[in-house]
Amino acid sequence: MVLANVGDIYSVFSMELQQYVACQVTQLKPASSPRGTPLAAVLELDWSGDALPDAAAASRMRPLRYSYFFIRDRLDHGFVTANVPPDHVFIANVPPLVEEEVNTYKFGWDVGASMARQRNWEKIDPERRAQFQAASSDKQVTVGGHVFKQDATRINDSVLDAIKDLSELDRLPCLMNIETKQGTPELMAYIQRHPFINELDWQSSTVTDIDVSATRLNRFILQPDGVAKVRLNPELYLFSLTAMPSPQLRVEQAEQGRDLTLQCVENMPVLQGLDRLGALSLTGVTEVDLAPVVRRFPQLRELRIWGKPGNASNFHSIAQLTQLQMLTTFDVFGFGADEFPAPEQLPKLSQLWMTSVSADVAKAVKTVYKKAAAQGLDLSISKPRKPEWLAENLHNPFRDWDGREQISAAQAKKAALAYKNLLAATRAIDATMPAAEAAAALDAMVTAYTVDFNKMDRSGMIETVEREEIYSVLVDVLKQLEQELGEQGAVLVRQERLYELFDQLRDF
Repeated sequence: MVLANVGDIYSVFSMELQQYVACQVTQLKPASSPRGTPLAAVLELDWSGDALPDAAAASRMRPLRYSYFFIRDRLDHGFVTANVPPDHVFIANVPPLVEEEVNTYKFGWDVGASMARQRNWEKIDPERRAQFQAASSDKQVTVGGHVFKQDATRINDSVLDAIKDLSELDRLPCLMNIETKQGTPELMAYIQRHPFINELDWQSSTVTDIDVSATRLNRFILQPDGVAKVRLNPELYLFSLTAMPSPQLRVEQAEQGRDLTLQCVENMPVLQGLDRLGALSLTGVTEVDLAPVVRRFPQLRELRIWGKPGNASNFHSIAQLTQLQMLTTFDVFGFGADEFPAPEQLPKLSQLWMTSVSADVAKAVKTVYKKAAAQGLDLSISKPRKPEWLAENLHNPFRDWDGREQISAAQAKKAALAYKNLLAATRAIDATMPAAEAAAALDAMVTAYTVDFNKMDRSGMIETVEREEIYSVLVDVLKQLEQELGEQGAVLVRQERLYELFDQLRDF
C-alpha cells in the first residue's frame, strides 16, 4: 500500500484542464480503528503544466488560493484517505507549504477542480464579477412582486409567471439557478447571455431544439419529452435526464462528453452523440444489460449504478472499460462472483465501492482485490446480502409502487413489508404438518396479508391496478408454496379456499 507522507508533492493529469496539476500532503491523521486507513490533508497547488514537473519545479510551487462567486481567498485543503491513487506521481518531498488547522474532509484526491473553476470565473467580464460580489444580503429588491435579498441565487416559475419582461431578472445580480416547467425560447436566450447561471432545471417541452452551448452551466437537468436536439456547453459536468428520451435525441458537445457525467433514470437511454462520455450514472435501476452500455460508451472513466434494487446482466462486460477509474454500485444484483472483472482487467481503477451486494460477490471481490487495496485502491464493500434478503427485497413485487402518484413512500414500504411477512409465513409450513395445523397457519397468513392492505386503503390509494397486483402476488406465493411441498402441496394449501377468504376479508 502506497501511503502518503507529510511533505509529499504529487502530480496527476487533469481531464478538465488537459494539463498536469499538483498537490501536497500537509498532515496525517491516524486511522480511527485498527483496520482503518490513515487520513492525509491534501492541499491543491497553484501549478499546471503540459508535462510532469520535476523536483526543481516542486520547490517553487505555492498553494492555490481561489476566489469565485461567494468564496473569498480560500485554500483547497482537506482530509482524504492516505492511500495515494495509482495515477498520482510522486515528485518531491518539501516542508508543508501551510500549517493551518484542517477541519474539512473531501470526497477524494480531486486535484485540478478548484483551478478549473477559478479559470472559468476569470473568463467572465470583470465588471459583471464585481457586481456579483458587491451584492448584499442586507439589501432587498422586488422582482415580479416577489421580494428577494439582493444576493438571492434561485428562482422558479412563480417568479417567471409574474414578470412582464425578463430584464427584471437583472435586479438579481447573483442569479445562478433557474427551475421551470414553462420554459420559452426567450428564457433560453436570456440564460445564454448571463454567465452566472450555472444550474438549470428545464422541465418544459416548449423548446424542441435546446442550445445551451454559449452558457456557463455546470448542471443541466432536463425533462426530454419532445426534445429532438441538445447542444451542451464545454463547462457542463452534469447532464441529468429525468425520463427516457426519444431514441432520436441528439446531444452535441465540443468534447463529445469527455468531461461530462450523464445521469439517467432506470436504464441507459438510446441517444445520439456523447461518444466519448467520461461518466455515467444510472439511478432507479430494476434491470440493466451492461453489454450495450459498454459498447455505447467505451471510454467511461466513472460508472455508478444504483438499483431499486435491480439486476445487472453481462457484468463481465465492464472488463472492456480499460479507462475505468471509479465503479460504484448500490443495491445491484443478478451477477455472480465469477463475472466480476479481475484487477488486471481494470488497470486504472482507483475507487471501487459496492453497497448492498450479494454475499458471495462481496466475499470474492474483497479477496481478489485485497492486494489492489494494499497498493492504494479505495475499496469499500458493505452490506453483503444473503439469499433470504434477495428473495424478500430484490423480487419485491410492490417495488414499483414507490413513486406512483396516489401512493406515498410510506405506503410502498408497508406493501413491501406485507409481502415480506407473507413469505416468512410460508417458510413455517412444511409437508410434515397435520392438515388442520397447516390450514390454520395459512388462514392466519392470508388474513394478516389482507388486513395489512385494508389498513393502507383507508386513504383510497388502492385502485384497479393495485387491487389486481395484490391478488396476483397472493396467487404466485400460494402456487410456489404448493410446488415446494411436493405431493402434499395440493392437500395442505387448498388455494381456492384461501382465495375465497381473501375476497371475504378485503375492503378494497
